[in-house]
Amino acid sequence: MTTLLKEELLFIYFFLSICFIDIIFRISTINAFTYTDIVISFYFLTAYLLAIYLICSFVKGMARLILSSFLFIVVVFIYVSQLIYFQFFRTFYNMYSLGNGAQIFEFWKDVAQYLLDHFLIVLILFFPIIMFIAFGKKMFSFKKISWIKRFVLFALLLLCYTAGIVSVHASGKEQNTAYDLYFKNSSPLLSVEHLGLLTTMRLDLQRLVTHWSPEVKAPVIGKPNHIEQKPPKKIPEKQQEEEKIVQYNVLDIDFPKLISEENDQVVKDMHQYFANVQPTEKNDYTGKYKGYNLILITAEGFSPFAIDENVTPTLYKLTHEGYQFTNFYTPIWQVSTSDGEYVALQGLIPKSGVWSFQESGKNSLPFVLGNQLKKLNYSTRAYHNHTYTYYGRNISHPNLGYEYKGLGNGLVVKETWPESDLEMMEKTVQGYVQDQPFHTYYMTVSGHMQYSFTGNYIAWKNKKYVEHLPYSDQAKAYIATQLELDRALENLLAELEKAGVADKTLIAMSADHYPYGLDDSTIDELAGHPVERNFELYKNTFILYTKGMKPEVITKPASSLDILPTLSNLLGIDYDSRLLMGRDIFSDAEPLVPFLNKSFITDKGMYNSASRTFVANNGEQVDEDYVKYMSSVVDAKFYYSTKILEKNYYSKIK
Repeated sequence: MTTLLKEELLFIYFFLSICFIDIIFRISTINAFTYTDIVISFYFLTAYLLAIYLICSFVKGMARLILSSFLFIVVVFIYVSQLIYFQFFRTFYNMYSLGNGAQIFEFWKDVAQYLLDHFLIVLILFFPIIMFIAFGKKMFSFKKISWIKRFVLFALLLLCYTAGIVSVHASGKEQNTAYDLYFKNSSPLLSVEHLGLLTTMRLDLQRLVTHWSPEVKAPVIGKPNHIEQKPPKKIPEKQQEEEKIVQYNVLDIDFPKLISEENDQVVKDMHQYFANVQPTEKNDYTGKYKGYNLILITAEGFSPFAIDENVTPTLYKLTHEGYQFTNFYTPIWQVSTSDGEYVALQGLIPKSGVWSFQESGKNSLPFVLGNQLKKLNYSTRAYHNHTYTYYGRNISHPNLGYEYKGLGNGLVVKETWPESDLEMMEKTVQGYVQDQPFHTYYMTVSGHMQYSFTGNYIAWKNKKYVEHLPYSDQAKAYIATQLELDRALENLLAELEKAGVADKTLIAMSADHYPYGLDDSTIDELAGHPVERNFELYKNTFILYTKGMKPEVITKPASSLDILPTLSNLLGIDYDSRLLMGRDIFSDAEPLVPFLNKSFITDKGMYNSASRTFVANNGEQVDEDYVKYMSSVVDAKFYYSTKILEKNYYSKIK
């Protein structure tokens, strides 16, 4: 075989190997792509491989073999590591998370188990590099390459890259297209689907290193004529005495003055936007629980599948004897648990590409419940029964106004994986139950994946209580982990009763995300039917309960984004509803549930951004203007949530 042919074979081998790996990766993760997606991805893949080939051309012989092998291994490792990460978190890690990624090693046993269980797939992904290292010296030429050939390689690289960019432009400029994801938006799952893994990571690294992101303009919201805008009413004092006063959850913020004194155009635009947001009216629920103690819980992996009258009677009691939110959702965001906490506690949508909760640790947060209730002389504490520094909670939680304790800084629980929610509550309740009024926040961990009886201590501990259930082992293991939460809540209710404060304590609990550690087939098994993946997958339960209350059913759409304004209104806290992205569920404000891919649910129906279709509820008449308007509102919530975090905006309205 001639030297020239061996050189050509080397590139062909690289190209076919990476294309093979990319296809196996796609099938094993997103398993959804079109012909256009493949074309765009392969144009960019070819450009990257030409770049690698060009770099290797500057050395020869054994040095070139070693360098080629090293770069080949790096590429394969990226695919394998992202595959493993996806199996754990149902998303892909970004470069920011990679820089903070030492925490993943706490799950090394789960990673090792995954590698054993999926050894064949991992072997297939590594097979091309194994063959290259074993036989590359004999099969390919590693002689010196001329400058003319390097010039040709560089020209081909530019041609492939340009073809990729042209294909991106040709894909259309609508929301969530390849163009939108390449130039304007950031959504790892959709980006990997439309652009490919390596392009997604290249864009992410580019934006992180250069602190650059595509120019994003503030969304322009034009309300359709048939949707009535209701500005806050200003009623003369004399008239207020004669008729019912319409009051709003707003603060006295002089936006015109702030606008006139602001030099930063982005902040000035934010003032203008928030000044024009329709606030929510105070209502019959305003201050209903004023002065009550508050226990707020974010429950790891909690879902309706965990609620059973016989197996988890306390969860059943709380969901059926309190407020029953029958249309509640906990959308998943890019940083799963941490973003889930962020949404529930701050009422904002997380910023893409960073750990928003940790980043907020240096910002002014006047509307979070810890800081609000602390000003009202509540004792405010937060607990987490896993490593206290995980996801930077040692930075975020004290800034929320809490005296924070976790495993390693004051909370002493048995170090298992995962740790016990029951033990956490047994060891903490007495620390605050007599210190009234109190507000306590818990982030639980017992419900964490993996859901098996061999790798999960809590599942193993509670195995005997679920063995009789007619489910698969994974489904039983999941319920066993949630049984620990049930017992923790049982203990909590008993201690509140013993202290005589049960009827003056409001308990609120939501999930951080759906249990994505379950296989799709197991989720369908527990649901009793195939679960729709764009909306139904995220349907969940929001527990809101106090002893002696009259149960009430709330059917309007709501999400974890609405928890902060809803609780603030119930507790009679002064807050500004214009400055939060959720809304008080009990208000007459139009409900809106936004999702990561910018799909949304309203009282009129559901909009799927992936298919760009709106399915109206029975009896509802919806036109294109309404869909465009609501999409612009969703865009605005994403945009202004990001700017609130980036600009430390709340510090500018004091």
